[in-house]
Order: sequence, then C-alpha cells, then structure tokens
Amino acid sequence: MSLGIDSVTEGRHSGQPAGSRLRIAQVAPLYESVPPPLYGGTERVVAYLADALVDLGHDVTLFASGDSRTRAALCVGRAKALRLDESPLKSDVASHFAMLHEVRRRADEFDILHFHTDFLHFPLFADMASRTVTTLHGRLDLPDLPAIFRAWPEYPLISISDNQRRPLREAKWIATVAHGLPVVAPPAPAPGSGGYLAFVGRVAPEKRVDRAIRIAGRAGLPLKIAAKVDAADERYFNKMIEPLIDEPHVEFLGELGEPAKLALLEGAHALVFPIDWPEPFGLVMIEAMSRGTPVIAWKCGSVPEVIEDGVTGLIVADEDAAVLACSRVGALDRRRIRDEFEKRFSAPVMARHYVDVYERIAQPVR
Repeated sequence: MSLGIDSVTEGRHSGQPAGSRLRIAQVAPLYESVPPPLYGGTERVVAYLADALVDLGHDVTLFASGDSRTRAALCVGRAKALRLDESPLKSDVASHFAMLHEVRRRADEFDILHFHTDFLHFPLFADMASRTVTTLHGRLDLPDLPAIFRAWPEYPLISISDNQRRPLREAKWIATVAHGLPVVAPPAPAPGSGGYLAFVGRVAPEKRVDRAIRIAGRAGLPLKIAAKVDAADERYFNKMIEPLIDEPHVEFLGELGEPAKLALLEGAHALVFPIDWPEPFGLVMIEAMSRGTPVIAWKCGSVPEVIEDGVTGLIVADEDAAVLACSRVGALDRRRIRDEFEKRFSAPVMARHYVDVYERIAQPVR
C-alpha cells in the first residue's frame, strides 16, 4: 500500500482557494533543535517540511527551540533544545506549555496550525480544533492513548503510515503523509564501495541491533553502527549490546551528524533495519534510499509501505532470510533506488502533500 493523501473527512470546511499563499504555523517539540545536530526524527522532519513550504511560497512560522535553523520565521519556545541542554534544572512540561501559550496568543495570525507535539496541545486548542492538523509521529499502541482521543475526538489527525493507525482506527484520520528529505547531491560514482553493512538509529530493545550484529557476522561482512543510547536504554546497552560490539567485525561509531551519517549510508553495501516493533515510519530507510543504498528490513510496522521489495530493498521475516539477503541485495539498481526516493520521499513531495491537506481545511481569519 502506498503512502499518500486520503480524502478529507466529509463535511469539513474547505475555505482556502487552491494555490493561494497560506499562513502556516509549524509547532515542533522542544526536545531537539530543528533540525537536530545529531540523532532526531520528528524535529528533523519538521525542519525539512518548514523549509520546503517556504520554498513553495507560503508564509511559515516555526515554533521551536532557539538553536533551530530554518528559512521560516522562528518563534523561540525555549532558548536551547532540552536533550542537549546540560542544565540540571529544566522542565519539559513547563517549556512546552509556555510555547503553546504563545501559539494560542498568536493563533489568529495563521490560516492553519500544524502541531507535531503529540496530543499535548489538545486541551488548549479544542475550541479551534477545526483550524488545526496534528501529525502523530510515534507508536499508538499504548494502552493509555485511546482515552485521549475519545476525550478530544474533534482534532483532524495525520498519520505517517497507514499501519501506524491500526490501534486507533476510530480516530479522526484525514490523511497519511510520508516523511520526506531534502534532495541533495547525487551519490558518489562508486556508492556502496565500503563493503560493510550499516545500522543507524537508537540502541533500544525494539531496534534489535543485536540482530544486525549476528546477521553481519553470519554474512561475513563488517557492521558499522551509528546510534545513540538514551538514558532509558543505558542498562540494556551495557548488559546486552556492549559485549557484542567488542566482536571484530563490529565498529560502534555513536551518534553522527548529518553529513557523516549520509556518508556512512552511501558507502554501505546495505542498511540493516531489523526492527521488532510497529515502526510508525522509519526515517533512516529513506535516508538510505536518498543515497541509493538498499535496505534489508523486517516485515514489521510501516516497512512494506516504505520499501518496495526487490526494488528499493529486500523485506525479510527472519535472520536466515536476512543473511541470504546480504548476498542478493547487491543486485538491486542503486540509481533506481535514488529515483524512487526522489519520486516518493523527497521534502518537496512531502510539502505538496501537506499543502493539499491545508488547502482543504484551512479557515482564513483575515
């Protein structure tokens, strides 16, 4: 099933003429700068979306941390993003509510308010929910979530994959919009020449870096791991993963900035994506595709919507199949993979899909 735009809920207001200049508020979380200097998913997507909307001629204001970099107008919600702020005294709740208060104060300046803050804004904007869209970036199978969406059913929601919606099928979904990345310079003349597998992301039980290590060892290939370890996962890393990265075929690089990460992916024989959870999207899959690098991914969560089996990667169900895929994936056409990325997962494509949604539901307040 391809990722795209659903029809907007029947009976919604459609007051914005197609092709008009929109005044758009993008409201980002404050955990990372927009974009993050190292690991980060939601804030990275918001950065690319805001810039692409500006490039399309729209008037965009980004509510985010002060260390963000954007072509939109920046409204500072907190001087420094929370995760890399070493201050021992900080409150993520206070920071977010202060920013949301400012969004509320300025709400009449915008045709549409686009939130990326999960459901934190729901109590504050319920009287103007029809002027908002909320993109949900995380997993939705948590037992406490249905009550939230029953309490505030009026919010139009956007999913990042169709699979993400499964636990909350009755919520007010109006579209599925795939993530997108900027189109940068094409890969080097000999991409994949590093002859290694890459794992990029977080070290966490559901990401299964242990699988990646075993697969690479059995396939006789080096594995380069570019990953962050959250405080919540330090015990898991120390007990389960640290002993494995001492194996001779493994190189642990830690968190990488964007240029180094893309260079790592470009040189890889393949990205290994051995997840064990309902991945809502999996940004690293399209990061690999942007460099022409194929993906070996588990059939889980959004994977079948993002990866076209036999074209942009190989979808597997177990470690034996993944090891076999390591010997087969080199036959995939890396130029075709890059072309598929540009066609389906570039930032301009993502921005145009969002504009389609905005134009159907925006309510001008001039």
